[in-house]
Amino acid sequence: MGSPVSAGPARPEGSPGPSRSATPARAVAFWPATAVGAASVVAGVGAAELLSAFFVQDGSPILVVGALVIDLTPAWLKNAVIGVFGTGDKAFLISSLAVALLIGGAIAGWLELRRPPLGRILIGVGGALGVFAAFTRAGSSIVNVVPSALAALVAILILGWLADLLRGTRPTRIAPEGEVSRRHFVTATAATAAAGIVATIVGQAIATGYRAASAARAAFHLPKPAVAAPPVPAGASFDISGLAPIITPNADFYRIDTALQIPGIDPSAWRLRITGMVEKEVELTFAELLALPLEESITTLTCVSNEVGGDLISNAKWLGYPIRHLLARAKPSADADMVLSRSQDGWTAGTPLEALTDDRNAILAVGMNGQPLPLEHGYPVRMVVPGLYGYVSATKWVVELNVTRFDKATSYWTDRGWSERGPVKLESRIDVPGDGRQVKAGTVAVAGIAWSQHVGVSAVHVQVDGGAWQEATLADAISADTWRQWKYAWDATPGSHTIKVRATDAHGTVQTSKVADVVPDGATGLHTIGVTVVS
Repeated sequence: MGSPVSAGPARPEGSPGPSRSATPARAVAFWPATAVGAASVVAGVGAAELLSAFFVQDGSPILVVGALVIDLTPAWLKNAVIGVFGTGDKAFLISSLAVALLIGGAIAGWLELRRPPLGRILIGVGGALGVFAAFTRAGSSIVNVVPSALAALVAILILGWLADLLRGTRPTRIAPEGEVSRRHFVTATAATAAAGIVATIVGQAIATGYRAASAARAAFHLPKPAVAAPPVPAGASFDISGLAPIITPNADFYRIDTALQIPGIDPSAWRLRITGMVEKEVELTFAELLALPLEESITTLTCVSNEVGGDLISNAKWLGYPIRHLLARAKPSADADMVLSRSQDGWTAGTPLEALTDDRNAILAVGMNGQPLPLEHGYPVRMVVPGLYGYVSATKWVVELNVTRFDKATSYWTDRGWSERGPVKLESRIDVPGDGRQVKAGTVAVAGIAWSQHVGVSAVHVQVDGGAWQEATLADAISADTWRQWKYAWDATPGSHTIKVRATDAHGTVQTSKVADVVPDGATGLHTIGVTVVS
């Protein structure tokens, strides 16, 4: 009779059994390990594609890496691929990237089960490649790298979870069938992969319209204006570091809207309809709009949510067609007093009819600072109305103007407690020095902007430590519809100081010091900063 097989040293009663991670790595089968990695990567990419579709349209990991591959591919290879696949070259590239992701994920899963945490490190390297690709795209910002970073983070977390489940399926002396059933592991892995695939498909589908509109915008060239904006006066801008520029670059122009997904509008399919209380309904195509004599104008736009001293205000040169001329075609009823504009995404704004029919430059804009409207600012067409807060006038992606009455119709924000008409209030802001900054004693430049759109600013005064109000120097005005820069030379002495600013409009009205919240029709009060002066 043979000798008994040794079972190893006895384990004290009550001591813990072997952990899942203690299972020998070589005991894990190859195919389940690769499935874990592939499913993790698919889930990460799906999460990133959804984020990209809704919030960072130019950050899709698949597309930014694909663009980088195209940039790095030598011309001879590009030509060879085009020669083989023709117009299907991009589909071939995307398919190849998808295969590469799956293979890379499979390798990561295999490594993670045999030499943890090498699998997670490999995914991190892949995520870093996506971040690099996003960051190197033209016009990119730090926001564009977020989807790729999210893809790596989600994939790393899920890889750790699924790998732990897989280890738990291995039999032990304590659990001959494994601590985790194979059915549970297979279900979790399959569900993870399926969720990632669905998320990727949904994300790509949602973003299709945006990307098509982006391509159309890239190919679009603005027509020459029939009426050019008057040149900006040489004295309209002070050369002071930190002071808001007289014209806001498109990339810095504030953006406030309710669009979770930027509408992707095919300009060839765009239509504007003028309906409601009119003698004749009017419909206009994009081509017909561009054929009209377009006019340039410089107009400051302000958000009603702008706090005192806030930055939700910007100034740009716009190209568009006066809305009053289109309304004249439709012939509004004498009883009408409001135009309810509607965006492609359903958002609405109620604008006083007189603001669209008087002599102000209320336009359907197609251009912004010499470029086609950026998609996030309303491409292909938006409204720009001087003198009114954006919530009652600045409809982006506009598709309808319904002539009606304030007592018959309401709009998106008036339904939520905001006032009906929203004229911009007289305000001023200190840009330099910044609040809480430290400056050296001596002559210090205090500078900022003031605005009272469609009225104009006639004076700005500065107060230091509650003393007398001192008149600041105003830059030349572009028009009554734009902000004005101002500056004041302050003889700063050591210590802590408080500085206030107030403006006076062209009618002689002095900016109120009464503090009011942004709801229901805009904030009021005097912008006040604190600075420390050192010797």
